[in-house]
Amino acid sequence: MNETKQKILDSALDLFSQKGFSAVSIRDICKVVGIKESSVYYHFKNKQAIFNELLQHFETIATALMCQLEQGLMVPLENFEENLFEKICGCFFESYLMDEYCNKIMRLLSIEHLYNDEMQEIYDFWLFDKPLNFQTKVFSVLTKAGIVKTSDSNYLAVKFYAPIFLFMQRWLFCGALTEECKQTFRVNVYRHVNHFFNEMGDK
Repeated sequence: MNETKQKILDSALDLFSQKGFSAVSIRDICKVVGIKESSVYYHFKNKQAIFNELLQHFETIATALMCQLEQGLMVPLENFEENLFEKICGCFFESYLMDEYCNKIMRLLSIEHLYNDEMQEIYDFWLFDKPLNFQTKVFSVLTKAGIVKTSDSNYLAVKFYAPIFLFMQRWLFCGALTEECKQTFRVNVYRHVNHFFNEMGDK
């Protein structure tokens, strides 16, 4: 990719993730990159086109990750590992929620979904629909493997994901994504995972 085009994308994503899409202008992006506005229009028709390319890249990453996670579920029940869900969680947390690029897109969506219907749909899809649908499949597999006894997979997915979403909002989508924030998130989210399955095992 052209170096200037990549700088425009990188700078736009940084600004969008900090201020939201609506609050950032082409002029703001140019100031960060150090180019004239005409240079941006050589590569992109408008600000929406910049966002569209950023989103397309995010969706490529996220879709590939979800496919990878779902493939992990496609094992014969007799070969099913009890710690598979922990491995899946690790991949979801590290390669999705804490991935620098994905995290910035989700921050942008967290800001902009309050004002933009299109962003709301994208936000709902990637932060609620996809994770909950996947986790419902996971709990269905765990039920078939005899690890989970409750048959309402949809309820378990919501019960499991709600605290994770809380931790995401508190430490991953608020302020700078520092190593300290990541580690605090890890400590709390893995404590939740362990408590959740310990409670499930007691029932």
